[in-house]
Amino acid sequence: MWKGGVRVIVLDDENRILMVQQHHPERDVWMVPGGSIEEGEDSVSAGIREVLEETGLKIEMKGLLWHVEESGERGQRFVNFHLAKAVGNEEDLKLGTDPEREAHEQVLHEVRFMSREEVASLENIYPEWLRDEFWDKLEEGKLEYNAFRMRIK
Repeated sequence: MWKGGVRVIVLDDENRILMVQQHHPERDVWMVPGGSIEEGEDSVSAGIREVLEETGLKIEMKGLLWHVEESGERGQRFVNFHLAKAVGNEEDLKLGTDPEREAHEQVLHEVRFMSREEVASLENIYPEWLRDEFWDKLEEGKLEYNAFRMRIK
């Protein structure tokens, strides 16, 4: 059975992306906000909720960039990567929490907008293509198409 996840690339007015740092015993990892898609939720709604929980920011979804599938030791998983724009005030930006975790289990460590150069300098990043492929496509203007479609029953 497939488990679904979502990650959201949030751009600000300076085309910096919103990154969160997760602290794990073996290493700290920088990534874009996101998490699991809950029962009855689509990936757009899940992405809006996850960004708000983790960063305090309200966003406007722009489109689906990538659909990544993984089948391995952890089972079958997919992650939809969406592009969004911050619509709230940058003053609303704050480190959030994961409501599924107790206070002593929280992994979110830092949140901030980063430029291409800042992202490229990070030691541990997920996914790796945030170092260059995303930025190349942004500069080429190839992020405008929205591949996301929802079938309403």
